[in-house]
Amino acid sequence: MTAPARHNLPRPGTGFVGRERDLSDLLRLLGSSRSVTLCGTDGMGKTRLAIRLAEQSTVSFPDGVWMADLADAGTTLEVYARVCAAVGVVEEPGQPLSATVTDALRDRRLLLVLDSCEHLVDEVTEVGEALLAACPAVSVLLTSEDPFRLSGGTVWRVTPMALPLPARKGPPPDPSGSEAVRLFLDRARTCDPRFSVSAREMETVTELCDLAGGIPLGIEVLGASAPGAGPEALVARLRAYLDSPAARPGPGQAVSRIEMLPLVLDFVYGGLPEAERVLLRRLSVFRGWDLELAEQVCADEALPESAILDLSASLLNRSLITVTGEFEGRVRYRLPEAVRRFALARLVAEGEAELFQERLLDRMLHLVEDLGRKLESSRSMPWSERDSARRRVIAECDTLRSLLRWSLDHGAAESGLRLCVSLVAHWVSHQCYAEGAHWMDRMLELEDAAKAPSRARALVARAQLARMRRDHALALSLGEEGLRLCREAGDDVYVRAALNLLALVEVRNRVPDQAAVRVEEALRLCRESGDLWGEAIALGTRAALVAQQGDHPAADHHYNAALTLLRGIDHRWGVGVTLLGQAAAAEAGGDLVTADRCYREALDTQRLIGAVAAEARCLAGIGRVACAQGSTGQAYDYLSEGLLLSHAAGQRADAARALVAIARVAFSSDLREPACRLAGAATSVRERLGLPVHTAPWPFADAERTRRRRRRLVHWWEQGRGLGLSCAVAEGERLAEEGRRPSPHRGSPPQARRSERGRGTRQGPPPSPDSVTPRELLTRRELEVALLVSRGESNPGIARALFITSSTAARHVANINRKMGFNSRTQIAAWVQRHQKSD
Repeated sequence: MTAPARHNLPRPGTGFVGRERDLSDLLRLLGSSRSVTLCGTDGMGKTRLAIRLAEQSTVSFPDGVWMADLADAGTTLEVYARVCAAVGVVEEPGQPLSATVTDALRDRRLLLVLDSCEHLVDEVTEVGEALLAACPAVSVLLTSEDPFRLSGGTVWRVTPMALPLPARKGPPPDPSGSEAVRLFLDRARTCDPRFSVSAREMETVTELCDLAGGIPLGIEVLGASAPGAGPEALVARLRAYLDSPAARPGPGQAVSRIEMLPLVLDFVYGGLPEAERVLLRRLSVFRGWDLELAEQVCADEALPESAILDLSASLLNRSLITVTGEFEGRVRYRLPEAVRRFALARLVAEGEAELFQERLLDRMLHLVEDLGRKLESSRSMPWSERDSARRRVIAECDTLRSLLRWSLDHGAAESGLRLCVSLVAHWVSHQCYAEGAHWMDRMLELEDAAKAPSRARALVARAQLARMRRDHALALSLGEEGLRLCREAGDDVYVRAALNLLALVEVRNRVPDQAAVRVEEALRLCRESGDLWGEAIALGTRAALVAQQGDHPAADHHYNAALTLLRGIDHRWGVGVTLLGQAAAAEAGGDLVTADRCYREALDTQRLIGAVAAEARCLAGIGRVACAQGSTGQAYDYLSEGLLLSHAAGQRADAARALVAIARVAFSSDLREPACRLAGAATSVRERLGLPVHTAPWPFADAERTRRRRRRLVHWWEQGRGLGLSCAVAEGERLAEEGRRPSPHRGSPPQARRSERGRGTRQGPPPSPDSVTPRELLTRRELEVALLVSRGESNPGIARALFITSSTAARHVANINRKMGFNSRTQIAAWVQRHQKSD
């Protein structure tokens, strides 16, 4: 209750009107059924109803409501990738994406909204059934044109909006009370706030809603046309159109209500000025755009660039395009799916579909190739400039995916491979390895791929994804083939990239001699060409190699040289990755001061660029170093925060490592039972992931030589192996909280202290707010949070001030409430302010 509602729901550009009864019934249904499918024809308002329903359900789902748009997805892998992105789960290297998502959501109570599922019935059914079976607290809300249900689920047919119904022997109904008429008037007044209708015109509005079949999108576009034309003229023109041969399916045949939307769209389209019709058709190639992009792709002699702003505003006023948000100060737009399909059909009929798809493809190639150049450029530039290109690709992801599919369907191997090669930087920096590998493999399988000029670069890029997925055999085979072809083609840039890639793989595979040959050649070529980015990568690889051989001072020297180059060009991403490598090498070499400094600087960098998984690794590293330096309280602080972040991001191996680190701290504090349980749970997680494991009671095998006591350690360790990851994380968090608290038994015998600590649980009621100060009871981080709460800061405000996530801030607030027996932020604020005054 202390955290704001968590969701990623889009903000519709217009208000929600009507469907009150549907919403009320659906809210009850969602409370009793774990899967609900909203089905109905195009334009019926399924997505808008799903968003509204999800908004009103946030209180029932403490772990949030999350929406994934599947309109352009085509495979089961893509469905999992969209779910990952929606819920904030990050792909784990070397692990199936499906297993990562399922395990991450296993104990979360959330609502997952899957939108536009009609073309993916089998794929969505597979994913939905897997999640419902493995995640008992997850509910699924789907939208689809055709009805389909998951196990134990319910199908809800979204029907046309209600029109005024005359009561038997009663007075005529008031048209203004029907939801269809209310929607019509709302959209009309959105265009012109002065719009009003007389009693006679109200009957005309009812007729227009009836002619639209009660379909919300049809009502909206007619309502948007009403202020200009007037209801009387609009209904006369619509009736004339519906009576014309263009609208009639044949002699004696009638059009059903649910088939009216295409006719209404055609009627409105026919009434547009020619320039607006041209722009609407051309916009159908986008999945989202801003004004600049529309000007670059849609403008030509027939449609001047200077006219696109006014034409777009007019189409927006007519409800034919919608606003979806903003990116870097630019408004983003999208066509409703029914309008996009209609406009695309008109573009095809005009013979312009191929032309404008190719123009869009050229523009997107320029955009993603610019990303690749900026992320790997040796030119000094502000990080904001590099990061702007990185975030721009995220904004255009839906359009880029549609172009990848278009290239695949048309067998355009060269353009598809060029897109993939340039997108590798995006896929790597955002850990979307599986999706990238999926697209690249399909492009490389095309008939013309063997002759494509970009094939050599594509092999190197695909090898990079294989390395990130820890498929080192594939990375070596593809990288060596790509290196050979790049040498033959004289492609020096990718020769250097391939050498760096192969050296990294060989360091990982512990082939030092071959790795040294590769890295020295890469260094020589990079220095000869002035490639500072490639040189920094090679220096980092050389550092990892010598650290692996035990020469930690030399490794530190090479890491610092790499960092000097990267800082000189202000490459924050490269700095963050290199610092993590340097920190790990220093920690392994026992240089705790250097390790702590590097982990802390890397933490700031990873937070800046939004790399959640790397941020969690930094937190865990700082915690391990603090433990080694004897700072138990600080170790618990950082380790527990890193553990929670790893678990939230679905990083099971990192979570297991954090559990072991907390267990080591607890064991050294004589909390043996909970420490062994956590270590056993971590071993079980590693075993399920196929990672190397040790025998019981690792890592405390040498801690106890007495056979009876050792058996006790093994018993506790085996108990921990039965814990699920979520239970282990919760126990680790409780143990960290208990370990941070000063012992209340300083004068008691050692045996009594060990007994109390071994239980790992708090005894007795919470303290009185008057008897204990925040400084006496709270950890350092909790005290910082409590002070910010007392100043009226929200969880997002606390997160920004302390460089933590909002969920972590919420957990700290909840911990303070639990310690003090509070149930609100107001009580925390009053407690802190009372003791500040007394101090």
